[in-house]
Amino acid sequence: MRRRDLFGLALAAGAAGVLGSVSAEKAVAASLAQTGRPDHVTTPDGTRLFVRDWGTGAPVLFLAGWTLPSDFWAYQMMALASSGYRAIAYDRRGHGRSSDPGRGYDHDHLADDLKAVIDSLGLENVTLVAHSMGGTEIARYFARHGGKGVGKVVMVGTITPFLMQTGDNAMGLPREVLASLRAPIVRDFPGWIEANAKPFFVPETSRDMIEWGKALMLQTSLYAALELARENAETDFRADLAKVNVPTLVIHGDKDASAPLVMTGAVSAKLMPNATLKVYEGAPHGLPLTHIEKLNADLRAFIAG
Repeated sequence: MRRRDLFGLALAAGAAGVLGSVSAEKAVAASLAQTGRPDHVTTPDGTRLFVRDWGTGAPVLFLAGWTLPSDFWAYQMMALASSGYRAIAYDRRGHGRSSDPGRGYDHDHLADDLKAVIDSLGLENVTLVAHSMGGTEIARYFARHGGKGVGKVVMVGTITPFLMQTGDNAMGLPREVLASLRAPIVRDFPGWIEANAKPFFVPETSRDMIEWGKALMLQTSLYAALELARENAETDFRADLAKVNVPTLVIHGDKDASAPLVMTGAVSAKLMPNATLKVYEGAPHGLPLTHIEKLNADLRAFIAG
């Protein structure tokens, strides 16, 4: 496995447009016709976060990975919105349609942003579903805000608990190696995305889907991408994870080259007091897009259980 692949923390792909059956289309259309739901949430420091909010019922809030906007979760959001759930996602600061304030690209601010969304939308007993970097935001939210309003957690392809090698974290990569892996982003961000795209998918993934995913990533502020790449690589979330005390499902692919199972998902599941690990055979880091039906079924079963 190449070291470059290890640091491909989140490469997006998916398919735009209408997803699912006619009933799913009607559910989403009905939710869009409702009034009183904001399409932006303003954080305490004035950052405006774009929010998409589909369907009605028990709330499920999705957090996308590094350099990925809320569009990444379209397949899962449609499936849940058409199954009697309220599916919500937002663009992280500096991502997608959210504002780029040039500050706050650290996990304390991101946890506060998550709190602002939960509070502003009045969410209670919400299920948080995170991909890749989104798991770090959940961990810090529990450490910083006690998991207020959260009933369950799902982490998909999480990059927690700690990517950097230290005296008590032998599986991590040395700081200088992590720095060298992100250095090309400054010179050629599109080229870096292309070079790291292949292991995110499975061989049968269409080129159109890959190109769409790359376009999503390029909506991200370069400053935000660089700052968060460093934060993700060098932040220790082991103590934070120990505070995630609600029922938690960790889903991870055994072919995840961006966040190898043995150093991320498997360790994270052991650190959380009420977590279960489910491994998808043959799944890469982008399993929400390569294993759509399986993931949607598991989400429905876990949320309903």
